[in-house]
Amino acid sequence: MPLTLNVGISKKVGLPDFGSVGATCNVSVELDAALLSREPDAFQQHVRRAYAACSQAVNDELARQTAPGASGPPGNASPTAAAAANGNGTAGNGQTKPANNAVSHAQQTNSNGNGNSNGSHGASQKQIGYINQLARQIRGLGVRKLDSLTGKMFGKPLAGLSSLDASALIDQLKAIKDGSVSLDAALNGAPS
Repeated sequence: MPLTLNVGISKKVGLPDFGSVGATCNVSVELDAALLSREPDAFQQHVRRAYAACSQAVNDELARQTAPGASGPPGNASPTAAAAANGNGTAGNGQTKPANNAVSHAQQTNSNGNGNSNGSHGASQKQIGYINQLARQIRGLGVRKLDSLTGKMFGKPLAGLSSLDASALIDQLKAIKDGSVSLDAALNGAPS
């Protein structure tokens, strides 16, 4: 009798002017049900590979949508934001659009002076507190593994997260807590 393995990853990132873009990947794979009882390690390998494939697809799509000059999904950016991001006062279609100089400058430099190169604010104390609360509720996580998880997901420690990073980490910790994502898989970098 076949066993159906369903895995899914969803990720959302912030854009200038309070916009955002997201990507989701869901995969269903049929496996031999005997794997669960006879070869649990082989089953776990299938799960990790499916998550890794979804994670790569989501990251690739987000990179494509947020790349400089990428048009992204229609209707996600205002003409002013598109003009500011383009850096030349045009909205990518050759038409001149008015742009607020302060917004234009901040988006061109992608820095707000707080050390976060993506232009977003640092994580709030409330976010950090909630992250620590969730981490304490997840068996086997702890402070060291939490920093390892943030390193895998964002390439920086908990203290260096932006508010958008912290939001994504909270979503990941909730998924781990409710069992839809395995802690081991998250620590090994499979889901993001």
